[in-house]
Amino acid sequence: MAERGYAATSLSVLSRESGLPKSAVYHHFHSKAGLLSAVMARGAYEFFAAMRAAQADGPDGTTPRERLTWFLRRTGEVFMARPDFLRLHLLLVISAEAAEAEVDAIIEQVRRDGRAHMNAMIAASFAPAGEEIAQAVADELDYFGIAGFDGAFVALQAEPGRGLADQMTLLAEAITALGEARAAKLRAG
Repeated sequence: MAERGYAATSLSVLSRESGLPKSAVYHHFHSKAGLLSAVMARGAYEFFAAMRAAQADGPDGTTPRERLTWFLRRTGEVFMARPDFLRLHLLLVISAEAAEAEVDAIIEQVRRDGRAHMNAMIAASFAPAGEEIAQAVADELDYFGIAGFDGAFVALQAEPGRGLADQMTLLAEAITALGEARAAKLRAG
């Protein structure tokens, strides 16, 4: 489904690719949509577990830019270890197939969880500025951070020779510059 799209992936293709008879898909998942829901739920669980593990020992005593670069590079590493999950997720986000596949609730939950994770990374990066300022910066920039990450991943699909790590460094620089400007306004006001 990550390669062909939901609609273009028939049960016959799923059966042939997985080696399972169609009856097994119906028995365990009741439909192609049920199978996709299970795949997305498992993919999200595994992804966020891998994110927690990759970021368990966060950086200390560095600048917001260095901390955020550390977080975003690890995020990129986790995604590159599981590119099919993000590819399928983004394919469903930008198409009408999520509603057709009856996975729109899972897609929305993954987006909320991803944005919450981005928010936590930004807040942790700006923590030395104080909890209130760090949270205000994170609340303002988490959507921008997700959009930048998604864009970098899509661009990587078009131009695989460009490294995701370099794009994560640039994204961290952009978020940090915006965050520092916002923090300065909050301190002044």
